[in-house]
Amino acid sequence: MDRIDDIGMRTGETALYDPVRDDAETRLAIPLRAGDGLDKHTRLQLRKEEQRIAKKYMSTPQQMRIYTVITVGCFLAWLSFFPLTMLDILPVWPCFIASCVFAAGGYITSHEAMHDNIGRRGTKYRFWNELVGEISTIILIFPFSMARMMHLHHHYHCNHPENDPDYTDEAPSAFKAWIKTWLNRQPGADGSIHHYKRVLERIGTKGAQKALRDTMMLQLFSMAVFFTMAWSGFAIEAALLWWLPRHIGLSYIRFWLSWAPHHPRDGHGRYENTRVFRTWFGKTWVGHWMSMGMQYHIVHHLYPGIPNHRTKYAYYELKPVLEKRGVDCSAL
Repeated sequence: MDRIDDIGMRTGETALYDPVRDDAETRLAIPLRAGDGLDKHTRLQLRKEEQRIAKKYMSTPQQMRIYTVITVGCFLAWLSFFPLTMLDILPVWPCFIASCVFAAGGYITSHEAMHDNIGRRGTKYRFWNELVGEISTIILIFPFSMARMMHLHHHYHCNHPENDPDYTDEAPSAFKAWIKTWLNRQPGADGSIHHYKRVLERIGTKGAQKALRDTMMLQLFSMAVFFTMAWSGFAIEAALLWWLPRHIGLSYIRFWLSWAPHHPRDGHGRYENTRVFRTWFGKTWVGHWMSMGMQYHIVHHLYPGIPNHRTKYAYYELKPVLEKRGVDCSAL
């Protein structure tokens, strides 16, 4: 029987593709199957062109330093909100708004760390990669060990009803998807956390056990903070600086990063498991920032080594190739 590693992947199988790291993955990444209307020679040429373009948008660790600066700066600012509001030095409402932004945006910076884009293993940048990942999701009460394992498992089993950790976010419409982001977190609901536990039980590794343990410890710590602050007369500060921003951030992430780019979750190939979509604000910069770049999520699934802030530019250069491979790019 194949061994399952700490992120739930069977030995010998490749979940993510980065043409810079290993050309062997290139040969496995896009199966040259019949039935797509292209002959083998055309598919090979398209694949080479796709790789050539994608390689241009891979960032170096030096270029990714901005993620570290932003993450550390926002985390320290968020921590400072507690004493500053409790001492009436700052009003709580602007700090509440900033905390919501930090909660939603923090997942984007941790997401780069999940894919080792800030620092590969064995490099001097690895410390910063792990630091960014660890502190970005504290406000979400979602430890990095759990976030990374579930996200990489999502890539590996994208849109599988049982094995994709994010499959519970699916809903028939955008409105129902927003509602479901809240309902899935209610007591008794068979939502994300229960699905995560089932996935972790299937993985069954030490890494999976650590993810569960880290989650429990962070949840206990956050509850202790909430109780202590409420007991001390700072319940409003606890609610508006951590509890509510966490819930708003999780709903925002679940909708834009999970439901929107994968709906209706019926695609299972490399070019079918996500979609190109247009936000309510169309192709404007508002739509791009509102969706946190998820309109171009297909680029991320094809090339996780391309950082989030460059997927838009990579998409438009890759668009002619993607269209030839059968991707519906009509929305953008």
